[in-house]
Amino acid sequence: MSGRRPTPCVGICSTTYGDLVCRGCKRFAHEIVQWNGYDEDQQLRVWQRLKSLRDEVLGQIVFCSEPQRYADYCQNAELSAQHNSDDIYAVVLHLAQNTRFLEVAGLAFSDDWRPQQLTTETDSLAVLQLLDAESYVRAQAHYERNFKVTV
Repeated sequence: MSGRRPTPCVGICSTTYGDLVCRGCKRFAHEIVQWNGYDEDQQLRVWQRLKSLRDEVLGQIVFCSEPQRYADYCQNAELSAQHNSDDIYAVVLHLAQNTRFLEVAGLAFSDDWRPQQLTTETDSLAVLQLLDAESYVRAQAHYERNFKVTV
């Protein structure tokens, strides 16, 4: 059995409309087109870049403000209670899926990212929206810096 990885596609591909960076999965157009031709190492490198991008942005948006509340929430929700980005992301997703606020799980917005006024039902959903928007901006910047051909 090969070690091929599933595609990062989330079913919201904007490259079909001419974007060079997908608004859904944040891959570059050439990565989407060539995905099935990539070997395991190439796919792994794309996944690592996407995860690194997510982790960097998430780490700037939200933090654990109450470790005991975080641990209790994770235990009750049967989620891992490590303070790493994968686990915090899973907690934020769980909060948003259950329409709950960050403070319920001992999480909080970083001061630089705290919205003036929430326009969504919960701040956990706002975290996901900010994460998506900022990740897209940074993926575009990465693409333009490393791949854009100027004439």
